[in-house]
Amino acid sequence: MAMRNETIDGVPQGALRGSMRDFRVMQGKDLLGRCEAFYSWQDTRRQSGTWPFSRATEKGPASSCAVRDDAGVLTKGVNFASQDYLSLSSHPAVLEAAKQAIDEFGVHSAGSPALVGNTSTSVALERRLAEFMQMEEAILYPTGWAAGFGVIKGLVRSHDYIVMDALAHACLQTGAQAATRNVILFRHNDVDHCRSRLVDIRRRDPDAGIMVVTEGLFSMDSDTPDLAALQSLAHEFGAVLMVDVAHDLGCLGEDGTGHIGIQNMLGKVDLVMGSFSKTFGSNGGFVATKSRAVKEYLRFYSPSCTFSNALSPPQVATITKALDIVQSEEGKFLRGQLMANILTLRSEVRRLGMDCYGDPSAIVCVKTGDEAFARMTARDLPRRGLIANLVEFPAVGKGLARFRLQVMAGHRNEEILAAAHRLDAAMRSARSQLDAGFEPVSRRLAG
Repeated sequence: MAMRNETIDGVPQGALRGSMRDFRVMQGKDLLGRCEAFYSWQDTRRQSGTWPFSRATEKGPASSCAVRDDAGVLTKGVNFASQDYLSLSSHPAVLEAAKQAIDEFGVHSAGSPALVGNTSTSVALERRLAEFMQMEEAILYPTGWAAGFGVIKGLVRSHDYIVMDALAHACLQTGAQAATRNVILFRHNDVDHCRSRLVDIRRRDPDAGIMVVTEGLFSMDSDTPDLAALQSLAHEFGAVLMVDVAHDLGCLGEDGTGHIGIQNMLGKVDLVMGSFSKTFGSNGGFVATKSRAVKEYLRFYSPSCTFSNALSPPQVATITKALDIVQSEEGKFLRGQLMANILTLRSEVRRLGMDCYGDPSAIVCVKTGDEAFARMTARDLPRRGLIANLVEFPAVGKGLARFRLQVMAGHRNEEILAAAHRLDAAMRSARSQLDAGFEPVSRRLAG
């Protein structure tokens, strides 16, 4: 198929082609000037309405809210683009806890955790998190990214190896690349392929340190690995397993311990890293370990911990109160409400003829495939009143674009149904526009 027209419904061809990967490695000595090529491509998409990124909510991530795009255009709609799975960011008890912390401690930690950036409340939160994960110790980080990057960079050295799931989060991949050149990927959730990687390493280097890295729940595919099999495999080869639980901790499982709890692996995984930004209403992250020695080593050798200010008192109070709720009967009720919303959305998406990836979780990724089709769909969503995130190459494979609908416990049934129907309508409109704008191969050959 080739484009018949220079534009499709006013969208130029350049807005439907290319990806951010095209501008990752740029040539030339002008480090600042070579940014212009990316900006030109980005602005072509911005001006044509096919750049759905860098938006800002007007008053926070409510289940329905107003957002302003980075061109300044304001729209309103049902919000399935925010990561607030149990709707705790606006919970009255959480808000009150943050306000009280400001009154008592102020707004700033004013120091690194290696110095005097800790407070009595942050020390108490570390103890609570360790107990929640059934581990001996936990250490806080200023962001989830910092925790993922820092646990790898803090423990792995240049002569060591990292064996990582090919779809692991960017913070984990960046931490690995910063730590060692010996980064080896295994096929997504493929334990046998992970084994073959470990066999090869041990054949070459029987004494090297090895960290195996995976996630409890992968945010683009909503699937989970066999954690027991990976932990057993890691120990068989003298390696350690590190699991990122950013997207499932707090919001999945009977007790909120995510897939580690669901798979009966609490206290059995070597290292657990998590983020507070999905379920716990705040920035921040943590690493849980079975060893005080590991915790202390990370405090002084994990650069994103040592050389960052500690979490602020209001953040600590927010996370602590959110954890209180997660561990309460209310938290159990909210998880049930969230799962009911998830199942309703997945069912309605499929009833309308669309499809979604993976297993039920707060992440409902609806398949679109072709990037041009996805961008035309994204262009239509604001006017239909749906706020959703487009994910495209290179964040996912080429031709595997999708809309990542993020479900909250606070979504009402009518908002869930509206999201599915509005996405379906936008897809139908986009397909019609693209079909009208492309010329069939047979017609071009006949000409």
